[in-house]
Amino acid sequence: MDKFTTLTGIAAPLPLINVDTDMIIPKQFLKTIQRSGLGKNLFDEMRYTTDGAEIADFVLNKPAYRNAQILVGGDNFGCGSSREHAPWALLDFGIRCVIAPAFADIFYNNCFKNGILPIVLPQEIVDQLMEDAQNGANATLTVDLENQTITRPDGQTVAFEVDAFRKHCLLNGLDDIGLTMEKSAAIESFETKAAQDRPWV
Repeated sequence: MDKFTTLTGIAAPLPLINVDTDMIIPKQFLKTIQRSGLGKNLFDEMRYTTDGAEIADFVLNKPAYRNAQILVGGDNFGCGSSREHAPWALLDFGIRCVIAPAFADIFYNNCFKNGILPIVLPQEIVDQLMEDAQNGANATLTVDLENQTITRPDGQTVAFEVDAFRKHCLLNGLDDIGLTMEKSAAIESFETKAAQDRPWV
């Protein structure tokens, strides 16, 4: 998993509440267990017509937001089913940070496990960042995980909270497998001793 330290990127505004995981990545794209290739179908039903043509006024189809790395969303973002494909699709598109007033629990946890930083902020602060994001190519935010700040285009900073353990994992690029591998020496020592003590196992 890639480390998340400081991210400076275009923020795309998605001022919708209750964006569920089926909106993020519709069910017909859940057949794969590969994490790559899902970005093209992110928000598929909002990005494309039934015959596959782009819907020009959807935010991620607009030239200014095609390379967005930050998404500013509405309340209860990521609700619905627990599909891990939702953060996979966001990450494959290039989104590394989602800012919203509240997230669904499972989606929130899945973001951290896949290298995405979900940031919870009060509605009034999200509204201000949403206004920043609506400035198109000038909608650049800087997210500093170490210092837990977001720097707005005008230079003002916004502080955010994040769990210390999850912060450690993102800063060091540690998913569940990475956390286990940190203990590889202890695991190897245990297995060696176990083989000596119980050679019949």
